[in-house]
This record gives sequence, C-alpha cells and structure tokens, in this order.
Amino acid sequence: MISLYRPGTSVLHRLPAGMKLAGLVLCALGLTLLPPQPVVVSVALAATVVLYPLGGQSPRTLLVELWRLRWILLVLGVMLAVFVSPIAAWVGAGRVAALLLVAALVTMTTRMSDLLDVLQTVLRPLRRWGVDPEVVALTLSLTLTMVPVVAAFVHRLREAERARGVRLGPRAAVPLLVLTLRHADRVGDALAARGVA
Repeated sequence: MISLYRPGTSVLHRLPAGMKLAGLVLCALGLTLLPPQPVVVSVALAATVVLYPLGGQSPRTLLVELWRLRWILLVLGVMLAVFVSPIAAWVGAGRVAALLLVAALVTMTTRMSDLLDVLQTVLRPLRRWGVDPEVVALTLSLTLTMVPVVAAFVHRLREAERARGVRLGPRAAVPLLVLTLRHADRVGDALAARGVA
C-alpha cells in the first residue's frame, strides 16, 4: 500500500489522528460557511502556509503540492474569472487550494492506519444499520492508494510516448485503462489470498 506519510517528530506528527481529522473537517466547514471575501481566503492561505513548517515540511514540499494542483486551480480560476469575476476566481480557487493543501498535510503527518482507525471508530455506531466500518475503511484506503498508482501509470505512459516519439492523445486512455484493470486484478488476488475478499 502506497502511503503519503512522511515520518517526523513535528508538532503535527505528534497530534492524534482524530484531532487532525476534526481540524480538517472544521477547516472545510469554515471555508464553506465563512463569507466569500478575498481577505478571508487570503488569511486561510496564509495560515496553510504557516502549517507546513509546523508539520516539519519544507517550503519546497508546499510548492510541489501547489504544482500538483495547478490544473485544477487554473481551470477553476479561469472559468470563474471569465464567467463571474476575478474576485470570485481568487475566492473559489483559494478555498480549493487551502483545503487541498491542508488535506495533503494531514496525510503527510498521519499514518494511514491511524486515519483508518479513526474512521472505523466514527462509523461504528452505523453498524446497527448494516454499515461495516472495516469494509468502508478498507474501501477508502484502497481508493486513496489508487490515486498515486494511476498517476504513476500516466507517467509511465508519457515516458513510453517520448521514447517512441509518438503522441497518443486521447487514445492513451486505452492503455491506461488496461494498466489500471490489471493492477485492480492483482490487488483483488492479494486481498483474496489474505481472506479479505
């Protein structure tokens, strides 16, 4: 299982996983419910920038995370700027950037197993309505770990395109789908071998 966790001894590393998840939820609620003002978004982004050193992460890590979000933020910002206003673009893109950067920081400073334990604890009261907390936690874990796996497949396909001097364009979706399905089969076989599926 691929984990985004980076070992460390920072303040955020030492906080309980439940507290960090609660903070992430509060951050999401705050960004959603607070007035859509540029000042509010600017303060949220500044606070996010301050959190990264508290989590033992370098400024370079923050820049790398921003770079990963570039297309989401660019498309969102341009659409809002064109169809609403530049202020709406700053507010909308800034909210998304702040929330995703905080979420990335939580995953960098918290072990996946700790996050899943908290999730199972939160979902335990739903067991009486037929919800299996372990299955939900495993599903979420597999979903989260698939994101970097698929990203690695895309990178591999781009490298193959460059090596062969071809450009597949939309047709690259076919080999990507094949690689993803093969990986899903291997994960399914591994789960079955361990008696999980």
